[in-house]
Amino acid sequence: MGNMNRHVLRNVKLVNEKAIDIVIENGIIVQISEAKSAGEADAFDGTGLYVSSGWIDLHVHAVPALDPYGDKIDEIGVKHGVATIVDAGSCGADRIAELKADAAKALTNVYAFLNISHIGLERVDELSQLEWIDRERAVKAVSEHGDFIVGLKARISRSVVKESGIEPLRLARLLSEETQLPLMVHIGSGPPAIEEVLALLKRHDIVTHYLNGKANNLFAADGKPLDALLEAIARGVHLDVGHGTASFSFKVAEWAKQAGIPLQTISTDIYRGNRLNGPVYSMSSVLSKFLSLGYPLDEVISAVTVNAAAWLNKPELGRIQVGDKANLTLFSVERGSVEFIDSEGDKRQADKYIEAKGVMINGSFITS
Repeated sequence: MGNMNRHVLRNVKLVNEKAIDIVIENGIIVQISEAKSAGEADAFDGTGLYVSSGWIDLHVHAVPALDPYGDKIDEIGVKHGVATIVDAGSCGADRIAELKADAAKALTNVYAFLNISHIGLERVDELSQLEWIDRERAVKAVSEHGDFIVGLKARISRSVVKESGIEPLRLARLLSEETQLPLMVHIGSGPPAIEEVLALLKRHDIVTHYLNGKANNLFAADGKPLDALLEAIARGVHLDVGHGTASFSFKVAEWAKQAGIPLQTISTDIYRGNRLNGPVYSMSSVLSKFLSLGYPLDEVISAVTVNAAAWLNKPELGRIQVGDKANLTLFSVERGSVEFIDSEGDKRQADKYIEAKGVMINGSFITS
């Protein structure tokens, strides 16, 4: 790509199909212009490719040592076209410093939700003992790593809380008030009942896995959204996909679309197992599923760019603007027959799919 400090992306398309050239110097966007038919000799020819601000995945698991929920940062980040990942509570207070140190060595931008259990995902029932929710340790972790921690994570489903019921979420709410950080709440099988969970959530809190197909989900048997869901949306509670191994249902996603439930952020809940063996595979694959559901490309891409950046309160991560750091994802929309599978084993056929081609991040150009 020529001089290390200068990159030219020629003839790339925005999602509105407008073709542009982007000039980047020392990692900063210095020029955006209408695409020219001829460019600099060492420009990257992006003909046929789309460009967006760098994709943001609000729900991943990026601690390789943790099993089963772990993976390498760049393996689920820049190698798959994702510029910024947010680890969703892999670590509690015990290990958050370790994750932050690993993040500093990665090419991908990394933030984290702090698990309210100090042990994090050392076990998969991390909220089954209330003494593991250590207020002092959590507050100390937030004060020491406030630039890295964007919220608190509580996994509120039967297999995680066991006999603790709704109490871990009540304690999470108190921690949220003390630290002034929002909650990301994983929902799944009950008890506790989904209405009990939603009642404790406030504006800017996140419900992740909102399209899960389990019995305790957010929709009635006839596909209508629960009143508790509509009330939560009205309060400003944020909805995040968090596909994962067991938390995305095509049927529920179709209900949500039919009911006009807003598509806010699409995240993968990716880790080694569901990256290699499915049903997640990659951010491109998850985004493609929403294309197959009939969402327009600009709405799908907004869910991993501008919407996610807005939730993080980092609008610069969700735009392409002269003077900003070059934080970009290149991708294509390919034509061809493809089959997608959800977490329930349900399949859908499609005739197009998204494919990540590379990222421009922190002055480096990395192809997928």
